[in-house]
Amino acid sequence: MIIDEGRVKAAFDSGVFVLKLCGDVRLTLCATLDNQAEQLSETPGLKALIIDLREATNVDSTALGFLAKVAMAVRGKIEHKPTIVADNPDVQRMLEVMGFAQFFTLVEAPFTEACQLCDLPEVPADMEQTRRRILEAHRILMRMNEHNREEFQPLVAMLEAQEAASQGH
Repeated sequence: MIIDEGRVKAAFDSGVFVLKLCGDVRLTLCATLDNQAEQLSETPGLKALIIDLREATNVDSTALGFLAKVAMAVRGKIEHKPTIVADNPDVQRMLEVMGFAQFFTLVEAPFTEACQLCDLPEVPADMEQTRRRILEAHRILMRMNEHNREEFQPLVAMLEAQEAASQGH
């Protein structure tokens, strides 16, 4: 079996920021997505945000948490909710169940890329940083709706216990 390693691409043109996730997007890319959320919150001239998931074969819950963080980073800075383009029925269903329609406009209509997307360099993160980001992502997802709160509470409790134990040493 060939594993389609995840990649994140980005472009900014005429006030529109496009973030494209490709392949199997997992927690290994959470530092890259977190970094992008931080940058977007400070991007001058930002008018719209489009997240393109058409080439994503899988997006794990940690990556979804950081997509939610990206949306929250631009809330109040752009006129309309960010847009997620997804044509994979499994991805669409997951976004709906997780409550993403509350924070994003979900579309499946194809759109053409206005400009060339560039691969974002993967931001390295050590195990401790990654664990903190996984915890943050799932806390964000839990705040989105009751379903997510119930779904991720055991994982968050376990990660919080690990964090407390590692700080106690």
